Amino acid sequence: MNSILLRFILACLLLPCLWMTAGAQGASSPDLGSAVPVHEGTTYLDLARMIIPDLAPDKDGLYRGSMPVEMRHIEGSDSGGSPPETSGLSNAAALDIKAGGKDRLAMLFDLGSSSDSAEGFAVLALYDLAGKPRLLDAVNVAVDRSTSFREPGKLPIGPSDDAIITLSTHFNSSQGYVSTPLILVRDDRFELIDMIYTFNENLCAYKRTQELAFQAVADGQPYAAIKATVTDTTVPNGESCDDDPAPKASSRDISVTYHWNRAAYVKGSDALDKLAAENANRF
Repeated sequence: MNSILLRFILACLLLPCLWMTAGAQGASSPDLGSAVPVHEGTTYLDLARMIIPDLAPDKDGLYRGSMPVEMRHIEGSDSGGSPPETSGLSNAAALDIKAGGKDRLAMLFDLGSSSDSAEGFAVLALYDLAGKPRLLDAVNVAVDRSTSFREPGKLPIGPSDDAIITLSTHFNSSQGYVSTPLILVRDDRFELIDMIYTFNENLCAYKRTQELAFQAVADGQPYAAIKATVTDTTVPNGESCDDDPAPKASSRDISVTYHWNRAAYVKGSDALDKLAAENANRF
């Protein structure tokens, strides 16, 4: 084979590895009073005030304010709870991303929950810092009590774009509930690719965990395919706690691949929806 052609093929094979490595840095948790890097005179508090205009430091070292600006929920107008009447923050999560070939800053502000809502209110905000800082978009991504970036917070889906991954969760004495929004940034707007639900149990006779992993697979489209895999593992501990026998040790992978179809990501199967339905029967 011609050596130049061989080098070209090798470069094409290595390209996804290069952009995945370049986008590997995860989220940070800067103090709101600290300066935004390479943006003299701007603090993270200035950015946060685009979400909560009256946010200000108090004597206890927290930042407090009233209601955030109006925004949609990432799942649509029929989803999401109400924001709390007052918000208190000590810091926020910041994540550098690529969107449409441009550098963008995503920030996540978990504002807590209101008295009339079981789920929290968490703002995912998108900023352009190229000139004077601008708020480009903001959505509520909370679907449970506590919300954060799911480390590392992003998945490179091409040399010019990252998908964003957050998670919302709550726990009781023996169960953990996790909701994971997978989010695309397109035309400086957040778009939900899918919401993935997993469920963990730690009972007297066994432990069952569902670990979620993502992988980008270059397939010649503007955005790479995304493979989501849940590893569902059951490990008995040898105890017998009731009349029902403990389940046998087992492990299985449930995978779905999302492909870009010119207008949106489309999932290849309903396997993760079926898993969510199975989990709901165990609540």
